[in-house]
Amino acid sequence: MDHDTPHSRDFDASAALHVGRGEDFSDTFCEPLAMTSAYTFASARDAWEKFTGQQPGNVYSRFTNPTVRAFERRIASLEGAEDAAAFASGMGAIAGLCQALLSQGENIVCSRDVFGTTLSALRNYMGRFGVEVRLVELTDLDAWQRNIDSRTRLVLLESPSNPVLKIADIGEISRIAHAKGALLAVDNTMLTPVFQSPHCLGADMVVHSAGKYIDGQGRALAGVVTGSAALISELRGVLRTLGISCSPFNAWLLLKSLETLEVRMQRVASSALELAQWLREQALVEAVYYSGLTEHPQHALACRQQRGHGGLLSFRMSGGQAAAWQWIDALQLVARCTNIGDTRSMVTHPATTTHCRLTWEERQSAGIPDGLVRLSVGLERLDDLRCDLARAFAEVEHGRRHSSLSVLYRGLAS
Repeated sequence: MDHDTPHSRDFDASAALHVGRGEDFSDTFCEPLAMTSAYTFASARDAWEKFTGQQPGNVYSRFTNPTVRAFERRIASLEGAEDAAAFASGMGAIAGLCQALLSQGENIVCSRDVFGTTLSALRNYMGRFGVEVRLVELTDLDAWQRNIDSRTRLVLLESPSNPVLKIADIGEISRIAHAKGALLAVDNTMLTPVFQSPHCLGADMVVHSAGKYIDGQGRALAGVVTGSAALISELRGVLRTLGISCSPFNAWLLLKSLETLEVRMQRVASSALELAQWLREQALVEAVYYSGLTEHPQHALACRQQRGHGGLLSFRMSGGQAAAWQWIDALQLVARCTNIGDTRSMVTHPATTTHCRLTWEERQSAGIPDGLVRLSVGLERLDDLRCDLARAFAEVEHGRRHSSLSVLYRGLAS
């Protein structure tokens, strides 16, 4: 051994911390991921000016992050808005809206057909802060007119509704809200900017639970609100203070998902229409809810304000919860999952999952009977999906025949 050659050296802790930090990522084709909580400043003055808003720049990722900002800019552009604010989840976005815009003594008017957790949040928490919550039927314009008044600060609706796909007249409701000095927020999760542009119809803010169709692959939780620069500035104050911020990693995933959003939405909408038409011919199906069907009560309205009908449908089975559960359990290709908007098809029973916190009376009022099944159509081959659904129907029918014969034999034996 050459005794003049060092065979060991001290670990360079400083190198582990600093070498490679100046690498240039400006020529990368895919957007870099800024996984950082904090940022460096050129000087103490630079930090002071950025913290106090005298010049733009990042100060802490609870406030802003380059990857999150890129996602916000992209979704704002797609929705035709000036700006956007991204949140940790769709419910975080709803909470941010309420915290930023509502004050004690004011009221929020909301359609009773919004996501079940939204109703629970409004009913169980907003009242504690002195905000009155008024629920109205989504399609009843007279009810919107009666309930929106001078103390209404925020009007909130989801169209199409989840899970029975009622359609709101967004333009007319925006006129009613604005005449009373209220702001209108529309949840566009179901259709995305591919199929609907609520800002063009008069909405002041558009909300997305971005982990649904925006992501499209069931990987991320995030929410986003688009609107004017002034309104989004108010939301940023909530983000900065309360910390319900979007993860940079999730924002990075969503950025890439937006690149395939249109082709995914077109595909699931095409398959959903085919399945809706097929489902209405099935003996065990009492009703199908999909705005692309001509018999849908608001089909004409949907065609006027939408460019497509989305990938979600629901149907009511005869036999109530027992039949619905049996059919769901018989599926082999379609996943039993409460999310929507994935590449894979998913099914759930709303009355006992997404809307289980509502009372029976509230579910009936919202059009969610015990026999209702919700299907989020994915990207599988249409024939494979239809085969899986048909197999499940056959199993339910077989079970009914077997049960009827058992009753008959018992009767004969007695």
